[in-house]
Amino acid sequence: MGSNQGPLLKKRFYQVKIKSLEVASLQELGQLMDQLQHQAFRKAYEKIWDLAMIEVSVEAIASLTQYYNQPLRCFTFRDFQLVPIARIAKVVRIWAQELDREKQNRNGIVEIPRKHLEEKPKALADQGEWASFIDVLALLVFGFVLFTNVDGIVDLAAIDAFLAYHHSMESPIIAILADAYDTFDRRCEKSGARIVCCTPALYVWLVLHFFRHEGRPVCPIQGHRLCAEKGKENWEQLLASVVGGSINWFPQWKEGRATVLSSCEGFSNVPLMGTRACINYNPVLAIRQLGYPMRGAPSEESITPFIARGFRDPMGGYFKESARRGA
Repeated sequence: MGSNQGPLLKKRFYQVKIKSLEVASLQELGQLMDQLQHQAFRKAYEKIWDLAMIEVSVEAIASLTQYYNQPLRCFTFRDFQLVPIARIAKVVRIWAQELDREKQNRNGIVEIPRKHLEEKPKALADQGEWASFIDVLALLVFGFVLFTNVDGIVDLAAIDAFLAYHHSMESPIIAILADAYDTFDRRCEKSGARIVCCTPALYVWLVLHFFRHEGRPVCPIQGHRLCAEKGKENWEQLLASVVGGSINWFPQWKEGRATVLSSCEGFSNVPLMGTRACINYNPVLAIRQLGYPMRGAPSEESITPFIARGFRDPMGGYFKESARRGA
């Protein structure tokens, strides 16, 4: 999005820690599947396996955090702002009949040990139980890629997201986006904070907006692959020098298909419910980013930030109830 900002001010540098994804064991489990099982996994879970296998540039994510604008909930660069966009995605039914029996409780936290889950699909593969194998492998992706949090366990938040995908066909995309906003918001509050969110999705989004590619990819992950070599750039230097005219604002596969969350009942902007917090984003910036005109500056009310962490927070409880009612 264009901007009339003055000369670029020297930015404060934030020390951050990037949580690396431990996917080597997932790759080993993936090798147990042949082509037919990979096709079955893709049919049930679309492209989350491809997302889990993306090699994320830690330098890119660390550099990106320096540009997060906390009040506006966006990334502010030299002469433009860039905002992750919430899109509505189709999901399919999954089955997890044995999941409840595997839950454990430690210090009041419901969880499933990673070691236990990684042993289970190996036994299922030996027995030829590929449908159950795929479900457990998908749960591992939910717990350690989409909703990574505590090392060594799949926590209750990831389990709930997985079950919501099964029971109510709820897309995890909104929760992933909310967790990303919450992560960067925490970084603004505490230098040295660890970046804990779905970094593969964030990295794909970043690469595809900063690098152009030939041809017409059919999905973001395919587009990322076309730009993979370009994604090995010096990210700190690139982000400091990039201008709005060079950004790939509207990836080709979105043409005529993007659905943006632009309002939510009586809220001045849009609240997103994640696994750790409810946090807002600004639809005005997202709509402008998709090529629609912005008539004047956004109102102060429309960019007023709010956040509720944990459902013990009164506002957190309100959002939880609103989500239950389908608000």
